[in-house]
Amino acid sequence: MSRRTLLLLIVTVAALLVPLSAAAAPTPPAAPAAPAACGVTWGSQKKMAPSTMFGELVDIRTGRHDCYDRLVLGFTSHVDGFVVSYVDQLVEDPTGVPIPLRGEARLSVAAHGPAYNDNGQPTYTFQNRNELVDLTGYQTFRQLAWAGSFEAITTVGLGVRARLPFRVFTWDNKVIVDVAHTW
Repeated sequence: MSRRTLLLLIVTVAALLVPLSAAAAPTPPAAPAAPAACGVTWGSQKKMAPSTMFGELVDIRTGRHDCYDRLVLGFTSHVDGFVVSYVDQLVEDPTGVPIPLRGEARLSVAAHGPAYNDNGQPTYTFQNRNELVDLTGYQTFRQLAWAGSFEAITTVGLGVRARLPFRVFTWDNKVIVDVAHTW
């Protein structure tokens, strides 16, 4: 067999094998389609992270964005633990007394950090436990209420328009909860 024929045979075999190897290679699963124009794919199931460090709660703020409403819990130092989930009824910690919230759904937001210092003095105070911030004009948020700070865990209740996707993350000394405007 001539060199030219051998080379042609090798090129032909290689050309035939490339599509086979590409077809046999595992393909990554397709990303879920974005359910909204904003590309929100967060889901509405419980989200949590273990705590390795915590500061004391000193601030609660909210903000409006194009695709979501945001809740920010600010602490004196880095915080990384939380449990956030939709609940049928928000209850005060530790008494278990029900806390009514406006909206069709209720998010319990528990951050691993107390609202008091080592001497038991409050580090976060409020004028009205049932209206921690004014949410007038928010697309998703309806009410933010105090649910307690007990055994180094601070809980607030967030009344929202409907059971919508949300995400939770920590950044520096903050626990941040974003609730999407739509699915």
